[in-house]
Amino acid sequence: MATKAPRAAKQNATPGSGARIDDWRVFAPLDLHPILAAALEEFREHGYHGTSVRDVARRAGVSLPMIYYRFDNKQGLLVALLEGAMGEVLRRARVADAEAEGRVLERFARVVECIVLHMTHRAATAVLDAELRYLEPDNRKQYAALRKELEELLLEIVEEGVTQGLFEVDSAPDTTRALLGMCQAVSGWYRADGSLSPEEIADRYVAISLRTVGARVWPTPHGRVK
Repeated sequence: MATKAPRAAKQNATPGSGARIDDWRVFAPLDLHPILAAALEEFREHGYHGTSVRDVARRAGVSLPMIYYRFDNKQGLLVALLEGAMGEVLRRARVADAEAEGRVLERFARVVECIVLHMTHRAATAVLDAELRYLEPDNRKQYAALRKELEELLLEIVEEGVTQGLFEVDSAPDTTRALLGMCQAVSGWYRADGSLSPEEIADRYVAISLRTVGARVWPTPHGRVK
């Protein structure tokens, strides 16, 4: 039987997953519930399969019953982290998209920039997307629906760019999935002490993405069209 969604997944996920976002380019330090912070570190060090609830409890300094009460079980911890991270990037992407006021090139550049900034500033949680294979059917379906919302947002922009003659792609759905996969991969290699800042990486990936869709006109950095 599939595990029900954890009762604390929404309120104890990542900053921005439910709160108002005024500036999608500004990321406050990750502020997780202590139990989720401990679970995140355990998952990153040992993987979902190699982590036990007892490990998380020991790291968080809480009792096992406390974890079961708030998150039901280990599956609930993973769901809370995954859905919290995806909820945040979705909210940020929608704000970034709205700021472009319908201008396709700006919409595309801003949304791609937003996603890459998330993959750097929130790399610790974004990289957990690789653990979705451990989600039970109902939880995977719920998480997949959130991922699909982000995909459909970018797909709609790409299709509109093709319609307006700004982009040239053979398959908008395939191109969109390729772009999202490319952006997601950033969370796997990004290091805060690396040679490039999140903003520099985002600018580079916006340029790569514009080439990928065959953009005929280019916006300036940060989504402002020349």
